[in-house]
Amino acid sequence: MKIAVLYGGTSGEREVSLSTGKGIIQALKENGHEVTGIDFHPERLDELLKLRVDLVFIGLHGKFGEDGKIQGLLDILDIPYVGSGVLASALAMDKAKAKQIFEKNQLPVAKGIAIPVKRHTQQEIIDLIQGKFTPPYVVKPNQEGSTLGLTIVKKGEQLPEAVKNAVQSDDMLLVEEFISGREFTVAVIGSQGEEQALPVIEIIPKNDYYDFDSKYKPGGSEHIIPARISDSLTGQLQTYAVRAHQLLGCDVYSRVDFIVTEAGEPVVLEVNTLPGMTPTSLFPDAAKVVGWSYEQMVEQFVTLSLKNKQ
Repeated sequence: MKIAVLYGGTSGEREVSLSTGKGIIQALKENGHEVTGIDFHPERLDELLKLRVDLVFIGLHGKFGEDGKIQGLLDILDIPYVGSGVLASALAMDKAKAKQIFEKNQLPVAKGIAIPVKRHTQQEIIDLIQGKFTPPYVVKPNQEGSTLGLTIVKKGEQLPEAVKNAVQSDDMLLVEEFISGREFTVAVIGSQGEEQALPVIEIIPKNDYYDFDSKYKPGGSEHIIPARISDSLTGQLQTYAVRAHQLLGCDVYSRVDFIVTEAGEPVVLEVNTLPGMTPTSLFPDAAKVVGWSYEQMVEQFVTLSLKNKQ
């Protein structure tokens, strides 16, 4: 088939997307498809308007890629694409909205508040946070990926800088209780009630938490698959992952991140509708355990996407 791969983009995750795009393009070519790679930029929309392809594989991450905007444009152009649609993409990117949906459906989430940045001065934001939280707690942009702009505030004097970092990339700031525990992630594949969870991965970051460097630098973290946990906890995480995927209306594939507290209680952190596909990424690692090569995994996404569009 003729498949276009969108990668790069303009978000803070551009470098990650370049690596994701490279992997996807190579895999599609090895699978026998005719591939066009497009380093996407909102100022070059004519590249999309001229597309004559059977499918678009979105290898973008973050804003203008994972938030539903590019999906909406492709819908208008009537071009099929791999992955979740507009609404699911937008909801997953909006962490506060996703948490509301999870909480109403009995999925455990961290306690927190969302603060509209434009309605408050920076000092008012600081005062509001100090009035509701005591360290440690987490300050992060509401719509950003790869932990960009995230700070774990361990001492009160760190708060002004944490707020400054978070508001640089978003108009909504999210503050959450800090939950100490082990980090896990579950890849989900499938759609329309036939989703399946892949083996649970335990993430052991080299840094204090699973930050940008831990995610994307070689040796930044250790991935243990299957995770060293009980069968019951494995089943619980997989059930929660599929449920989160379904509640947001995700399609074809996603990855759901968790913290498991020291008491053994899972907490849903977020859903990634376009998880990374780099050499250090988690989804390909999970696929490998169930016997899929990178190329086979990518072809699964293509097949599922075309089946859903028919």
